[in-house]
Amino acid sequence: MIIEPRVRGFICTTAHPVGCTTNVREQIAYVLRQGPIPACPKRVAVLGCSTGYGLASRIVASFAGGAESIGVSLEREPSASKSGSAGWYNNRAFEIEAQKIGRSPLTLEGDAFSDEMKENFIDCVREKFGQLDMLVYTMAAPVRTDPVTGKTYRSAIKPLGAPVEIKTLNTETGEVFKTALAPASEDEATATVAVMGGDDWKRWIDQLADAGVLAPGFRTLNYTYIGSELTWPIYWNGTLGRAKVDLDRKAEQIRGRLGQDAARIVALKAVVTQASSAIPVVPLYGTVLFKVMKQLGLHEGCIEQIDRLFRTRLDQGVELDEAHRIRLDDWELSPQVQAEVSRRWPLLSTETLGDLADLAEYKSQFLRLFGFGIAGVDYAQDVDPRVVPA
Repeated sequence: MIIEPRVRGFICTTAHPVGCTTNVREQIAYVLRQGPIPACPKRVAVLGCSTGYGLASRIVASFAGGAESIGVSLEREPSASKSGSAGWYNNRAFEIEAQKIGRSPLTLEGDAFSDEMKENFIDCVREKFGQLDMLVYTMAAPVRTDPVTGKTYRSAIKPLGAPVEIKTLNTETGEVFKTALAPASEDEATATVAVMGGDDWKRWIDQLADAGVLAPGFRTLNYTYIGSELTWPIYWNGTLGRAKVDLDRKAEQIRGRLGQDAARIVALKAVVTQASSAIPVVPLYGTVLFKVMKQLGLHEGCIEQIDRLFRTRLDQGVELDEAHRIRLDDWELSPQVQAEVSRRWPLLSTETLGDLADLAEYKSQFLRLFGFGIAGVDYAQDVDPRVVPA
C-alpha cells in the first residue's frame, strides 16, 4: 500500500515504516558522530521509549554510552491494510540497529501505568540485567487509571483561577488568532496532576526498590518543560504547571529514600511533539523560537538535546537550579533568545508569520515524527505496513 500522512488537527493517524526507520538511523548517526560517552550508565531503562526525548535517550545510552536497555511504551500494531503507530516502527528499528552493534535490547509494549506491566518489567530486569543503573521516565499520556483505586483520570490543559486570553496558531492554515480559555475546576486540576504529575514515577521507583533491582548509585531522570513567560498563562501557571510542581515534590521524596543524587527533574527545551502540539500557544511560540534559535545557531532537536544532557549534565556536582533540577533549557531561555522572541511576539499575525516565524519547520518536524517528509524515502513506493526495513 501507499502510506500518506493523514493529519487532523494535532493528530497524525498514519506512520511510514521506511520513514520512521530512516529517522531512527539518522539520530543514531548523529550520536555516533559525537563520539563515545564512557561514563554513561550501562543498564538503562526508558519508560516512554518510542518517540521524542525517550527514543533519543535510548539511542544516546546505547550507541554512545555502550548501554544495554529495556524500554516500555504503548503502541498500535499495524495490519495488512493499516499502518501501526510511529512508536511501533521506531522500537523495532532501534532494536534492529542496536543488535547490529552487539546490543540485545528488550522492549515491552503495554500500559506502563499498570502494576501488571511493573511486575513483568521487574521479572525482565532480574533475568536480563540483575539490576538497573538508570531509569528515564518520559511518559506522555492524556489518561491514566490508578492501579490502586481503579479510578481513571483525564488531564485538562487549562489555566487556573481565571479565564485567559492568549494568542495561538492554527498549524494547518497558518492563521494566528486569539482564543479565550476557561479556568480548570479543582477536579480537573487534580486529575491533571494524577495523570501528569509524579505519582506513577514514584510508584515505579518504589516497586523497583522494593524488588531489589536498583543497583548501588542508581539514578532516575524525569523530563519536564518549564518554558518562558509567553507560555506560562496556559502552561506553568495552569494545570500543567501544578503537575510539574508535583514532579519536583516526588523527586524530593525519591531522593529521601535513595540518596541526594538519585532523582533529578531535567528541564528541556521546546520541541515538536504530538503532545505539545495540542497545547494552545505552544505551537505558535515554537514557530518563533525555532526561527530565532536557528538564526543564532542554537537550535536543537530531541537527539541533540539528549546527547548534550548525557555528555555534560550527568556528572555528580553538576549545577542545579533552586528546585534541584538539571537545566537543559538554558539556550532557549537565554536573554539573547528570549529578548528576540519577545520582540517578535506582539508583531505576530497571520500576515507576518512568514517573516517572523518558521511554520514550515514546525510542520516538517511534526510530520517527521511519523516518518514523513524525510529525504531519501520514496513515498510513492508500495510498502507492507507490517514490515520494518532491516
